[in-house]
Amino acid sequence: MNQTNLAFAPALELARLIRNKEISPLEITQLYLDRIEKYNSKLGSYFTVSAELAIADARAKTEELTKSDPLERPPFFGVPTAIKDLNPVAGVARCSGVAALQNKIEERDDGIVTRIKEAGFTILGKTATSQVGSLPYTEPPGFPPARNPWNPDYTPGGSSGGAAAAVAAGLCAIAQGSDGGGSVRGPAFCCGLVGIKPSRGRISYAPMGDCLSGIATNGILARTVADAAAMLDAISGYVTGDPYWLPDPDPSFLASATNSNSDRLRIAFSTAIPPVGEADSTCARPVENTAQLLDSLGHYVKPACPDFSGLIEPFITVWQASVNYSGIPAPLLEPMNQWLLERGNAVSSGKYLEAVSKMQIAAREVVAFFENFDILVLPVYLQSAVRVGEWAALSPEETLEKIINWVAPCPPFNASGQPAIALPVGFESGLPVGVQLVGRPAAESTLFALAAELEAANPWIQHRPDLVI
Repeated sequence: MNQTNLAFAPALELARLIRNKEISPLEITQLYLDRIEKYNSKLGSYFTVSAELAIADARAKTEELTKSDPLERPPFFGVPTAIKDLNPVAGVARCSGVAALQNKIEERDDGIVTRIKEAGFTILGKTATSQVGSLPYTEPPGFPPARNPWNPDYTPGGSSGGAAAAVAAGLCAIAQGSDGGGSVRGPAFCCGLVGIKPSRGRISYAPMGDCLSGIATNGILARTVADAAAMLDAISGYVTGDPYWLPDPDPSFLASATNSNSDRLRIAFSTAIPPVGEADSTCARPVENTAQLLDSLGHYVKPACPDFSGLIEPFITVWQASVNYSGIPAPLLEPMNQWLLERGNAVSSGKYLEAVSKMQIAAREVVAFFENFDILVLPVYLQSAVRVGEWAALSPEETLEKIINWVAPCPPFNASGQPAIALPVGFESGLPVGVQLVGRPAAESTLFALAAELEAANPWIQHRPDLVI
């Protein structure tokens, strides 16, 4: 396999090659580091590249393979990955998109990082995020903007924009992200990737309890459904003291994603998000085409959608608290986040709890919709990717309105805690487009099975951005 094909190989394939000693952890790590050195300046996908730590870890793993049975190693032994810069990694800087904090070295690993290391991954560095993860584009002041590998004039999305750009450009095999309102699914949509936001409680937020009253969760950006499923198998699970927990899947998520015998499902679809409005043609057409494909595959498909009217205002109240939650002083924040901080500070604790209650009540109605359906197919966003800097001259109020009208299909399922997966399905004007599949609570297995069925009917893995070939 040539170097380019290796860089774009699925993570599970790299794990197999390493187990079979066809390539060493050191060789594949060096390959990705060389590509990061060559392309990251064009894409802004990494804030920090921890080359020395990655090489040391890969060298140790390579040596370990000579002394033990490769089959006894963890599932992603030696496979290079990256961590979003909101999550601490011991010995590596974490700035959360705040330029003044670029030299702040963390002393401990976040809980999700511990799980990722236990799964055998080698960490290449920290991927770019919007400042404190609050925005759906990745352009924090003091850093180069993250750019879309398919067309660098456009955003890779946010807040996990750097992670999506890195995976799409072959600068790591698979990446961790986090999603508090579409921050995994949106970048997956912009960059032509699989992006899974799992159910609330599927991935522990240890050592913390939860994040923003349960709307946020860690997630995964991958090139294939099987990769996403296998990584979720590896990093999910209860940690003592978690406020939410779910039973482990049986069979595994990977088994669900690789089982060719898909059940006939009841599937709803919609190209509109009530009450925000209709998706534009570039985002509506993939939903309609996917509905037709699902019907041809034997599923029961019907146009239907919940009404999300009761969710918008309480969700905004909870979401904007993320800036205050970061604990970063106002003078270090960009103007949009300063404005969100002021809005959040104006909300009393009682009003915040009232918003949480309203959001949860509205979320019950969303979940009730799934009593009649197994899956809901929606756009990921209501319009395709925006240009880098497109909203830079807008006021905060105007920017918030633009954000709402762009990302509207994503936040309802952060509020309800349901699993949702973004899938690439094609291109419009040279940029990837995709759809979002939403499942019942804790039903990731059904999502993965259907996503894999769609992936087999419309393969995507062969597509690669010309910029990085």
